[in-house]
Parts: sequence; structure tokens; C-alpha cells
Amino acid sequence: MVRSARPARERVPLKIGAEARRAAGMRAEQVLAPVTEVPDDLVELGYIGDAYGIRGWIKVQPHTGEGEGLLSADCWYFRRPGESAYARANVLHSRGHSGTVVAQLRGSENRSAAEALKGLQVWVPRSAFPSAGEDEFYWVDLIGAQVTNLQDESLGKVVGLLDNGVHTVLRVAYEAPAVDDKPAKTAERLIPFVGKYVQTVDVEAGRIVADWGLDY
Repeated sequence: MVRSARPARERVPLKIGAEARRAAGMRAEQVLAPVTEVPDDLVELGYIGDAYGIRGWIKVQPHTGEGEGLLSADCWYFRRPGESAYARANVLHSRGHSGTVVAQLRGSENRSAAEALKGLQVWVPRSAFPSAGEDEFYWVDLIGAQVTNLQDESLGKVVGLLDNGVHTVLRVAYEAPAVDDKPAKTAERLIPFVGKYVQTVDVEAGRIVADWGLDY
């Protein structure tokens, strides 16, 4: 999906050193609008890794997938790692690019403005995601699901997903009992999210059934 608009452009002089940093900060404030209230279904989808080109575009590295949730939203929310305050900006253009999402935000019209946004976490309301197709699931809907096997034995809870380049892998956390002199601990099972192993997924019930043994 490609979003298009025709923002006004401006010519700016090149700046170096502290003057450049001050100018970049001013442009970041012009791009981002602080907010006191945010949607209660915000999902962190990635982070701004770098500027893209010279016309104010940014490059967002999605945490997983191809960034479909980013491409479907007209407005993104942002937060600095370790901070609690959010800001928002309207998306003028966005498209997929080699496993990342490149985009231009309203008010970001040159590379300095885009570079001032590097490192920001990018959040989008879950309600803005496009509808998933049959047998397709968003990773955020799988987090927290309880996983059982065909014998109705508990395998644990989904705490994350991995992408190994071939398929997605569920990270399933469980409590491993104490053995000999080793105390009980939280461990993980890695279950490939493919039809051979994952039998059913019930998003509403938060339950996944997998053909997987306790000793795998």
C-alpha cells in the first residue's frame, strides 16, 4: 500500500555541529505533536532506524512481519525508549521497502528533520490494522495465548515470536520444575508456527493447540 499527498517543500541551508543539532531538535518538535491521551489499544510495531533520502522520509524497522499495521494507519504515535510521554504525527506517504517501511510524516521535509526522529518507537492502534485473511494472525493477537498439546497438557504461554527467515516461531514460556540441585525456573519452548505443528488458533479465547510434546 502506498499513501500519497503533496506536501509543500522548502529549501534549507546546510548546518553543521551544534547549530545542526539545534535545528534538528526544532524540526522534531514541528513534526511531533505531544498528546496527553492515547488510544488504549496502542501496539508498538517498530522503531525509526534512520532517515531515508533527502526529502524528509524516515525508515522504520518493524519488529515482525512486513509492517502491515504501519501501512494501514494515517496517524502514528511515538515514544522515546524509557520515557512515558507520547507524541503523534500524520503520515503523508508510506510504503514497504526491503523488509522495512519508509514514510514521510507531515512537517518532515528534509533529511535533518528525519534524522531528528531516529530511535523513536512507533505505535499504532490495533483498531487501525487491516483485517487478517483466513488462517492469518497478527503477532500481537497471539501474545499471551495459552498453548496446550493434543493430549491437553499445558505447554505454557506465548510471550513473543521470532522470525528465522523461513517461518515464524512461537516463544512459549513455562515453569520448569526443580531438578536435582537446580532450582525451578522459567524456561521457553520454541514452536514453529506452521500447520504441521500448530493445529488450531482461537484468538478470542486466547488458546493455541499444538502437536508438541512436553519433552521436545
